[in-house]
Order: sequence, then structure tokens, then C-alpha cells
Amino acid sequence: MKLLFASDSMKGTLSSEQTIQLLTKAAEEVFGECECEGIPVADGGEGTVDAVIRAIHGRKIQAPVHGPLMEMQNACYGALDEKRAILEMASASGLPLVPEKLRDPRNTTTYGTGELLKNAMDQGFTDISIAIGGSATNDGGMGCMRALGVRFLDSQGKELEGKGADLIRVAHIDASGLDQRIKNTTFTVMCDVNNPLCGKNGATYTFGRQKGGSRQILEELELGMCNYREVIKKEFAINPDEIPGSGAAGGLGTALMVFLHATLKSGIDTVLDLIDFDQYLKGVSLVVTGEGCSDWQSCFGKVMQGVGSRCKKYGIPAVALVGTMGEGAEQIYEYGIGSIMTTVNAVMGLEDALGNAEDLYYRAALRMFRILRIGMGIGV
Repeated sequence: MKLLFASDSMKGTLSSEQTIQLLTKAAEEVFGECECEGIPVADGGEGTVDAVIRAIHGRKIQAPVHGPLMEMQNACYGALDEKRAILEMASASGLPLVPEKLRDPRNTTTYGTGELLKNAMDQGFTDISIAIGGSATNDGGMGCMRALGVRFLDSQGKELEGKGADLIRVAHIDASGLDQRIKNTTFTVMCDVNNPLCGKNGATYTFGRQKGGSRQILEELELGMCNYREVIKKEFAINPDEIPGSGAAGGLGTALMVFLHATLKSGIDTVLDLIDFDQYLKGVSLVVTGEGCSDWQSCFGKVMQGVGSRCKKYGIPAVALVGTMGEGAEQIYEYGIGSIMTTVNAVMGLEDALGNAEDLYYRAALRMFRILRIGMGIGV
């Protein structure tokens, strides 16, 4: 019997690697000798770079970049081989990098993300995947593109800095200086939202409040984003609002697709492809996956949905071990997950559940494998 373990991290408690260790220990206790293999996975959000480079034994590269408020800092990205690299824009332009009292999406920029992309090309990478969740920005990706050679000009021909407040001032975009290496580089955007650039479901109104935007600030930024959209339509004959995901990361999705001709792809599918997940399924009897909290959102680009769908494709049974279950968690059964078991085994507060996460997870793994062992002996 061969078991494969591929769980997301349990946010704030267990890493993906720790779940592998605990599942292996529990499986060996219940089944005795069995072949266990584990692979770290993530869905394109926080921790994606770490999970992927650990899974395929890649390496980290540090690069000095400007943060969301143009302060200097070090960011990291992953080298998978000589040609492929994986980046998280949050490492350069993420919300946690901005002190809460200074959060205002009018003042933040994705300039550092552009520097990170430039550094990857400097290192010779020609196939770059970038996860764009967790941004502190609402600049339409102007800062990122400015770092790569695009000039955003106001009505007087003056170059803009490329922050949120500049959106309303854009009158002309000069892309003649765009880094020429981009033509020979493939970019994949890891994203699981379909929001347009503008409108009530667009970048500003959907994500701006969590970045520090008040109602007045959001109205101001939305006017600017609409202006930015119109300039792109006029000068590049592209309507960003017709591109699903263009509003991701404060409009960074628009810039990556318009200027870099990037391909938008599900985060978990990109991760599974990068680590060649399907090859790990060969000869596997059962897959165990999971995440901290399973609910209806688990069916939309999360680890359980991605892993379960691959297992379903190859007819391999899969089960999930999760921290808790929320509303709509059972919907995941449509995506190849046969059953869900929670780690919480009694009425307890969140503090107790988090503080005892390792023991609760291990005990739940034992229960799960014991039930599976019983099932193996039941005649059909």
C-alpha cells in the first residue's frame, strides 16, 4: 500500500511538512509497514514559493527591492531550475509590509514587484510564475511596469511615480522602453479571482478597504482606475474590464496581462504543475490532503479542490483531514474528496485548538487511518 500526503499548511499552527510527518507517523502505527510519501503544496497564496522550492528541491534568491511605500528591503523568490522561477508579489508589495497606521492605497506602489521580476530576468530566468495575492496596492500595476521601463505620463508630459493617487493623472503611456527581454520570457499569473479592473466588483471596491481605503479614498481611486482603463483602451485597444482577473492585486493583473502578455492560471493548478504532482500519483493507493478550515471556499482554487480533482482524474481515492468544517464544506465531495475528518475532537475554544494543534492533528490522523483500515476489511 502506498500513501501520498499533500496538505496545505494549517495557518498559524502546522506547516505542510509537519502534516506530512504526523500523517506518516500515524499511518505506520495503524498499518505497520507501508510506503508513505509527502509533498508540500500551497494554493498560490502566502507560502507558495516555500512550498514549491521544497517540493522540487529548488533554492531561494534574495533581491533588494523597494517596498510598498518605496522603502528599501530584501525580498525572496524561488529558483526551480535554470529557466524557471516562482515569485510572490506579496514579498515585495504585500500588505503586511505596511504598518497599519500608514495603510492608504493612494500611497502604495507595486514598484518592488517589478524590481523582483527584473532581478529574475537578470538571473537568466525565462519562465516566471508570479502569485499576486496579498497586495497592499491599488495602482493598476503602474509601479511594477515603471520598474520594467514603462513610463506613465500626465497631461503635461511629466512622468508619474506609479502609485494609487497617480491613476487619475495618467494621460499617456509610453511603453517603448519596456525591458526587451520580456519578449523572450513566459509569464504565468497565479490568481483565483475573476474581478474586472473597474466597477462595484472591481479592484478598488472589492479589495481596497482591507488595504486602508475609506469610502472617500475608494471613490477617489475608482475614478482614477476608470481613467487608467480608458487610457489603456485608447492606446492599446484593450479593455481590461473584459479580461477576467484584471482587477486582481489592485489592478496588477491588468498590467501583467496587457504589458507582459502574461497568462492567468489557477494558483493551485500552477503549483501542482510546477511540482509535477501527477507523477507522484503513480501507484498510489490513497491520498490525504487538507487545510485549516474547510468550507464552500475550498472549492474555488484551494489545495483540497486542486488535489482532489487530480485524484478524481486518475481514479485514486482521496480524503481530507482539516482543522474545522464550515458552511458548504461538503461541496468538496464533487471534486474527488471522498470524506472529511476534523482535528477538533471536543468543545473547545480557538486558543486551545491552536495551542494543541499538533496533538489534535496526530490523534485525528490515527482515527482516520483506523476507520480506513476497517473499511479495507469490509466486503463490498
